[in-house]
Amino acid sequence: MRLSEILSKPPTLEFKQVEGFLKEKKLAMGKQKKIQVGRIALNYFCKNCADVRTFCSGEEIYCIGVNGHLVSIDCVLTCHCGASVQIWFLVDCEEEISGRAPKVRVLKRTEKLSPDALLNTEQYGEFSELLEKAQRAHREGLGAGAIVYLRKIFEKITVQTADAAEISYTKYEGGNPKNFSDLLKRVDERCSIIPREFSANGYKLFRELSNIVHGEYNEELALQKYESLHRLIIGILDNVKNNKELMTAIDSLGWVEVGTND
Repeated sequence: MRLSEILSKPPTLEFKQVEGFLKEKKLAMGKQKKIQVGRIALNYFCKNCADVRTFCSGEEIYCIGVNGHLVSIDCVLTCHCGASVQIWFLVDCEEEISGRAPKVRVLKRTEKLSPDALLNTEQYGEFSELLEKAQRAHREGLGAGAIVYLRKIFEKITVQTADAAEISYTKYEGGNPKNFSDLLKRVDERCSIIPREFSANGYKLFRELSNIVHGEYNEELALQKYESLHRLIIGILDNVKNNKELMTAIDSLGWVEVGTND
């Protein structure tokens, strides 16, 4: 496996073995070196192409030494149309990173998007920005911060669905959780926004998000739970978007068709 394959996937705590890329020579702190590890390829929404595209790096990328087991990697990924994303990785090694077959993982990944590129969540309209912020916070190691955005999405989609379905309710706006529990129950009974796989635990999901936001869990646990909670929130968004009974209320829900956002 080449390093590019690791860099082309979401960061993980698991170490994986790759071909040596420093030719068994230590890279001193702050020293820069060109390395050839294959093309890095990640998907982003390209506003020029009005679709999700694979952005790729060149054959050579820059590597900067941090210490014996850490390196920083900087490169630019481009779409075939010229849209670009600047990206930075912090790569950790189980032992010496200059070894012949090091076992590595990506500790952090940070993107600087150009005006023509967005994270691959554009299909969720106005919720794309909140999803993007959640993902960024998670990649920066801010577990509770990432969960705040997921809870906001859950609250917002529930309230907007209630409005679209003309369900009367006591104003919630981040207030009394009992009000939200009642609202969620009535919205789900009418519109089935919670995927059937966990339909009995819709409010439990909200409590889980709230416990993390209000400090019931530590930061490390928030990071551990993030991926699962993120997937459940995506499931709700997909469920609402694909619900035929709600398609006529798309405008009031705030959905934006892919490619129409300027």
